[in-house]
Amino acid sequence: MKYCIYALLLLFTVTINAQSKETYTYAIKDGDTLKLDVYKPNNIKPTDSLPVLLWIHGGGFEIGSRDNEPDRKLCEYIANKGYIGVSISYRLLRKNGETHFGCNCDNDLKLNVFKEAITDYFDAANFIVHNSKSLQIDTTKIIAGGSSAGAEVVLNAAYMREYFIENLQSYEDVKFAGVFSLAGALINVNYLTKQNALPTVLFHGTDDNLVPFATAPHHYCETSKPGYIILDGSSVIAKKLSDLETPYFFYMVKGAKHEISSVPFKELESVLDFFKRTVLDDVIIQTKIIKQKQQ
Repeated sequence: MKYCIYALLLLFTVTINAQSKETYTYAIKDGDTLKLDVYKPNNIKPTDSLPVLLWIHGGGFEIGSRDNEPDRKLCEYIANKGYIGVSISYRLLRKNGETHFGCNCDNDLKLNVFKEAITDYFDAANFIVHNSKSLQIDTTKIIAGGSSAGAEVVLNAAYMREYFIENLQSYEDVKFAGVFSLAGALINVNYLTKQNALPTVLFHGTDDNLVPFATAPHHYCETSKPGYIILDGSSVIAKKLSDLETPYFFYMVKGAKHEISSVPFKELESVLDFFKRTVLDDVIIQTKIIKQKQQ
């Protein structure tokens, strides 16, 4: 009898945690077929219209996939919390590049890589907006999220679209409601204004050796290197959001490096609670959490 009860409990657990995944092509560029995976809760009703996390993976613009295990698990988790999770592919323009995306990659090339990735992200956003009815997405509640290179994309997509996007009218229906950044940075924090500021979640290590925590060169390149370019990291962004009296959740880890770009599964409940209160309930919350890296 106890085994039957256990089997029923197991079946119940699988059922309540289940979600469906569908894959769509949102663009074809330079021979790349760009796809996105849409994760929905299985218990979604035909009349439901849910908030969405539009997620873009990291990997230095040369590696990674939309269905990396952490990214897939994040979208599955989100789909069990009343959201729709969308994980996208984009052009990895530094794949097999001799200079990768480091100090020997020319800074003009870096800016172009940012631009093209941001354009891909907007094209994915356009796709879900224009197909929102069939996807059951609430277009007023799109959270732009990403890790590492993906975090750089979403921050600059949210706050510097005028700088990077040439045909803005093509994306006039794309409006983000919040930002979720794991070890990301902006090209210039001065583009973040009272008019475009959004509830923003920032995770970053103070000793990040790739994407600066404050204002510093990308990859900490020397001024003589081709890839020297200054970025404004999470601490500068949080300060600007604080000055603008905009909601933010800043999770900093003293002594940590770029590993903080990993999906913080243990903190996701707090992240979702922040977005619920700020994006869904329109409450102003400013939270700063300081942790020490575990030795």
